[in-house]
Amino acid sequence: MRLAARMFAGVGLAVASGLAFAAQGGPERAAAPKPAEVSFQFERAGLSVPRFTLRVYEDGTGSYQAEEVESPADKGAVQYASPKHVDRVLKLTRPTIEKIFKAARDLGHFDMVCESTAKNIANTGKKTLSYAGADGTGSCTYNYSSNKEVTMLTDTFTFIAFTLDEGRRLEFLHRYDRLGLDEEMSGLVQAVKTGHALELGTIAPALTSIAGDGAVIERVRSQAAKLLEQAESNKI
Repeated sequence: MRLAARMFAGVGLAVASGLAFAAQGGPERAAAPKPAEVSFQFERAGLSVPRFTLRVYEDGTGSYQAEEVESPADKGAVQYASPKHVDRVLKLTRPTIEKIFKAARDLGHFDMVCESTAKNIANTGKKTLSYAGADGTGSCTYNYSSNKEVTMLTDTFTFIAFTLDEGRRLEFLHRYDRLGLDEEMSGLVQAVKTGHALELGTIAPALTSIAGDGAVIERVRSQAAKLLEQAESNKI
């Protein structure tokens, strides 16, 4: 009987200890590793958006931060926006993310000289590509690069930024100058055709609002709807 009592007490103590251990949360779980990050910074005085930073993570999330100054629309009749800071959370498509990170790793995480040695290159803006991840870090700054992969990344980021800027212009015109939407939307459609506007999903709310507004002319609504369809197909 005494042996059985001791065994029962031992089991009870083990169970109680286990419950207390569980209540305390057990051993600390290792924090999930932060996804690798690629960022692109751009600066050039005199533009409607003189500086911006696009940051993307390997899980597809990202952010866009920019300083936007007054920009006239319709030959000065309307202003698109007052001076302001832009801060947007993004979700990019898998093909774009894979292209960006493959190039970043092919380029040794940007631990390199990106600037071209060519002389008399016009100032196209100060650009910085950066990488941070468990597999390495690095950054390079340039005005112009003759490296094809650096050029591809520069185009990719600037075309995404262009799309985001177009989204803000469309939102403004939809609110204050619906007639101005016709020319602006036609310009966006052409930019998409030439590959100069990327990641239409980032401006889906603006396109959805326009496509569903019966007060907007049918041509513009139809164009917005087609761009939304294209954005959906690009997710695949």
